[in-house]
Amino acid sequence: MSPLLVLLRRELALAWGRGGGPLPALAFYAGVTTLLPLAIGPEPDRLAVIAPGIAWLALALASLLSLERLFERDYEDGAMDLLALGGPALEAVCAVKALSQWLATGLPLALAAPVAALMLGAPLSLAPVILVCALVGGLAFAFVGGLGAALALGSRRGGLLIAVIVLPLFAPPVIFGGGALSQAASGLGGTSGLALLCAWAAAAVALSPVAMAAACRNALD
Repeated sequence: MSPLLVLLRRELALAWGRGGGPLPALAFYAGVTTLLPLAIGPEPDRLAVIAPGIAWLALALASLLSLERLFERDYEDGAMDLLALGGPALEAVCAVKALSQWLATGLPLALAAPVAALMLGAPLSLAPVILVCALVGGLAFAFVGGLGAALALGSRRGGLLIAVIVLPLFAPPVIFGGGALSQAASGLGGTSGLALLCAWAAAAVALSPVAMAAACRNALD
């Protein structure tokens, strides 16, 4: 079996075994979408207008919850040294870790996003667009978030530092995804916003592993 496939299985097992998998992120996501009607009022017309955007923004925030332990646990127990000296390149290892983050947390959140938006009053016709944006955006959040986790490796307040690093980098996909949802809600299709979101996700997938590997090597040195 490929070492990278073994690593992917290990990361998924650790995500479920130690961190509860997507359950904390899904609980946070459900809490945000549940509290929203209590904060702005239960009027269906008002909720229907902001439901897609709120569901999209809550997904971005929920993606932050499990980033702190992405590299930290391997750094603490010495496994990161073995991964850095192993057969696969460290860039490939970092890419697999970010992919496992998306599979364990981003994918379940993406599947929950249309449900949350519909519960808030979004029209059913927007559900496919919300799902596609959540899938692509969640992939971007996982790889960009992995970069933040690698840069914060070894710091005492890693969770806070990750949020400071990652939130500005989350702004472009949030804008592009929100634009796609607004265009779809207006009957314009949302293809231009979705294309920009896909381009950002592709850039994150291509470039983040290189930066993650450099940050991990710096922390190990």
